[in-house]
Amino acid sequence: MDLVAFLIDFILHVDKHLEAFVMSYGAWVYALLFLIVFVETGVVVMPFLPGDSLLFVVGALCGVGLMSYPLACAILLAAAVLGDQCNYTIGRYFGPRVFGWEDSRFFNRKAFDRAHAFYEQYGGITVVLARFLPFLRTFVPFVAGVAEMSRTRFTAYNVLGAVVWVLGIVTAGYFLGSIPWVKMNLDKIIWAMILIPGVLVLFGAWRTRRAGAQQSAG
Repeated sequence: MDLVAFLIDFILHVDKHLEAFVMSYGAWVYALLFLIVFVETGVVVMPFLPGDSLLFVVGALCGVGLMSYPLACAILLAAAVLGDQCNYTIGRYFGPRVFGWEDSRFFNRKAFDRAHAFYEQYGGITVVLARFLPFLRTFVPFVAGVAEMSRTRFTAYNVLGAVVWVLGIVTAGYFLGSIPWVKMNLDKIIWAMILIPGVLVLFGAWRTRRAGAQQSAG
């Protein structure tokens, strides 16, 4: 329970914890950032770690000179790309073994074929957009691997999504983080960056489920 309480407090007050870590351990913060982003994007069971808010806070700390902007961006880009590649590989390798394919009650060939076709057609934009959505950011690479999206196609959009996500949010934090109003309301901004994308994901899932129910009823 102590670990859970710490994780919740870290997510909600990532700005204070990260600044304290920089002051105490200096350059080791880059190793911490790599670990957090790699685990959040690369391990399918850890979708709750901070993502967007962490990048924004990193940018803000770079803006006030506590961290190096080029080094932070390079480390975060590497973690984001490698994390998604790891998650994709896990899905590609273990998916067939977990589901047992044709011999498993958990596997549906038609559903797999639809997922494969979807990722071949729309997987690229899905991989890029998922970067900005908590939980989906963790699950989309895994599902892309399970659906056997081609590795070359996945890798190209993985890199593109990582560049847009990392550079976009870190740069926003770099330029906006030092604004007095932003500094005074950073806790509210962090809450918004956590809740708004989550609500959008839930709303999208509800609409999809509702559309599926209507099609079944029709």
